[in-house]
This record gives sequence, C-alpha cells and structure tokens, in this order.
Amino acid sequence: MSIALFIPLLIVATKSPYVQQLLTTVLSQIQDLGIWGPVAFIATYNLATILFVPGSALTLGGGVLFGLWWGSIYVFVAATLGATFAFAIGRYLSRDRVVKYMEAHPKFKALDRAVAKSGFKIVFLTRLCPLFPFNLLNYALGVTQVSLKDYVLGSFGMIPGTLMYVYSGSLIGDLAAIGMGTEPTSPQTEAVKWSINWIGFAAAVAVTLYITKIARKALDETI
Repeated sequence: MSIALFIPLLIVATKSPYVQQLLTTVLSQIQDLGIWGPVAFIATYNLATILFVPGSALTLGGGVLFGLWWGSIYVFVAATLGATFAFAIGRYLSRDRVVKYMEAHPKFKALDRAVAKSGFKIVFLTRLCPLFPFNLLNYALGVTQVSLKDYVLGSFGMIPGTLMYVYSGSLIGDLAAIGMGTEPTSPQTEAVKWSINWIGFAAAVAVTLYITKIARKALDETI
C-alpha cells in the first residue's frame, strides 16, 4: 500500500469512537501511576502524534490529570517531542523522493528554498492556527528544507491553543466527560475560546499572505 493511500486511511481510522474510548481508558490508567504518570502521558502523546491520533482528547486529559500549569507544561513538551519525531520520520523516509521530484521541477525547488529561509515564521504561524492539521503538518514540514531548529522554535506557537484546551480540561475534572465529548461552558472559557479563535484566524490570514509572497518571489527567481 502506498504512503499516499495509507495516510488518509489512518487518519479516518483514528477518528473512530473506539480510538477515543481507548484514549480515555489509557488516561485512566495513567491517573493511577503516581509519579510515573507524567512520563507515561508524554510517551502516550508522542505515539498518538506519530499515528495521526487527534490530540484534543489527550490535551483535555492533561488538564484533568495535572491541572492548568503542569498540564500545559506536559502537553507542550509531549506535543513538541511527538511533532519532532514525526518531522524526522517525514524527512528521512520521504525527503529523497521529494528531492528527485524537485530536480525535474525547478520552480518547486526554488519554493522549497524560499520556505526554508522563512522556516521559523511559517512554522510559528501555522502552529498558532488550528485550521492547519497538526499531525499531517508535522510530516509535511519534514519533507521541506525547514531546519530542525526553526521547526522546534516555531512550535512555541502551540502555547495559546494548548493553554485553552488544558484549561478546559481542568474545568471538566472528569475523564469520563472527555470520552463523551462534553465540555463545560462559562464566561471564562467562552472568552478564552473567542480569543484563541481570533488569534487562529489572524494567523491563518498572515501565513497565507506570507507563503503567497515568498512563493511569488521564488517563482520570479526561476524565470
């Protein structure tokens, strides 16, 4: 089975109710691990990120298990590590194919170089915006020339969204409620969601305009 077919099938499979129930069960077991809980949580988050499992349930679970501050720290560390592993997999498994393709298409090669020069800005803006699929983006950026340093530093753009989800999880306070997909509503949570949505929208507009600009410049250089 080709990678192009395998990845969409994997994404669809991870959205099944069974996977979400499994995550809730795993979180319940982590809750009983005491001081080893954070280690198990980070390892689970890493594996989920690599396997395209949506991280929202785990991020909410981090708030339930560890509270706002420690939960945010553990989730950010876990998401960054998992994203970096996926980035490395994308780079070392697919980069050679992309390079061969670009050698026959100079315009794409020029665009790849342009993206690399602005790697930090692009990664940071896409991390701010929830419209960009987190798990898929990890692999996609791996096949570009974006440096590992820019990729990791750009991951700090995840912080606002991480705080919002962990905060919501800390208010839920019950893993079973996460499994049912219910979230508490209050003026505070609504204000946070509104703020994050506007930040995400602004980031989406900014990254679209920025990529369009550098793409046009890269294409002009090949003419």
